[in-house]
Amino acid sequence: MTTVPQSDFAAALADLSRPVPEGLAAWTGRRPERRFGVYRNNVRVGLTGALAARFPATEAIVGHEFFTAMAQAFITLHPPRSPLLLTYGDDFADFVADFEPAAGLAYLPDVLRLEAARSHAYHATDAEPLDAADLAQIPPERLADLVLEPHPSLAVLRSPHPVATIWAMNAGEIPLASISPWVGEDAVVVRPRMTVEVHRLPPGGATFFETLAGGQTLAAAAERAHAETPGFDLSASLAGLITTGAFIQLAFREET
Repeated sequence: MTTVPQSDFAAALADLSRPVPEGLAAWTGRRPERRFGVYRNNVRVGLTGALAARFPATEAIVGHEFFTAMAQAFITLHPPRSPLLLTYGDDFADFVADFEPAAGLAYLPDVLRLEAARSHAYHATDAEPLDAADLAQIPPERLADLVLEPHPSLAVLRSPHPVATIWAMNAGEIPLASISPWVGEDAVVVRPRMTVEVHRLPPGGATFFETLAGGQTLAAAAERAHAETPGFDLSASLAGLITTGAFIQLAFREET
């Protein structure tokens, strides 16, 4: 009995140009071109559906037919590496950045990255976010040494495009409208409780959140944000720590 290497079988499923793998036969002993074709088509339809489920705003932007063609081009080059499809398409944004038919939509890869972050946030571990009372109890003289633990679902995205607004319009969060001025937006994606949320960050907010999430002190985060954005508003960003639910624990970095 001839066996077919798994890698050959998987490659033939992903690529329509490949023939039926050598050694594959039906119970009749014949090469099952028709049956394999049906199975291959079902696999591609299933994977396309999985991508559409993860990236609905992207599909709304480009339309069903364009999205299907783009997804199937991606599937051919990037078949799943795991039977779990929760993270399938994490590299879809990088693929789309080089996908020539989408070259006129320079913002599209960042929309995909935001949607991928939302998917990860949805499946992240539950954790109770900090509230205003947690910060209020900190003596002012200790705030500089404060260290915050990020929520497991937290992701910070930076974009030279108004990515949060584009996503919100195409996800049904806000009405479709022209975007003016067309400026970059930074966003935080987090699921503080049951619902995944996307918040636009003020200037310097992305650096502030990223520095805190990297384990640096509040003073270090504020300093880096000020260096990047002279108009950085520390008070507004402190309030944002609470309103977004992006952090869950606090401690102090003691001097050594």
